[in-house]
Amino acid sequence: MKQFCDELRRERERRQVSIERICAETKVSSRHVLALEAGEYDALPGGVFRKGIFRSYLTAVGLEESPWVERFEASLRESGTVVEETDWTEFAENVRRNRSGSESKSNLRWMGVGSMVTMLGALGWVVWKFALHGRLIP
Repeated sequence: MKQFCDELRRERERRQVSIERICAETKVSSRHVLALEAGEYDALPGGVFRKGIFRSYLTAVGLEESPWVERFEASLRESGTVVEETDWTEFAENVRRNRSGSESKSNLRWMGVGSMVTMLGALGWVVWKFALHGRLIP
C-alpha cells in the first residue's frame, strides 16, 4: 500500500504538478489529496466519493485512469478499507419504489398550497375591511 502511494506522489512530482494546482482543478481539498498520497484512506469520504477524488487526481496529474484505478482498489483492499460494491439493480429498485406514489404526494402538496392561498386571501380581506372601516362587521 505504501509503495502505491509513494509511486503516486512520485508521478505527481515527476510531472511537476503541485497539490495546489490539483486542488484548484478538481475542487478537492488539500487534506484529501494529502491523505490520498499518504495512504490514509479512512480520512477520505467513502464510496463513490473516494473513487471520484482519485479519478479527479489522476486527470489533474495526467495519468492513465484504468491501470491506476485497479491498483488503487487493490491498495484499498490491502489496507483493509472496505470497497463498497454498489448493487445498481437494488439501487434502481429503491428509486422506483420511492418514486411510485409521488403523484399522490404532489396532489396533496398542491391542495395544501391552495388552502394556504385561500386562507391568506381571507385574512387579507379581514385586515383590509378592519383597516378601511375600523371595524370587522359592516
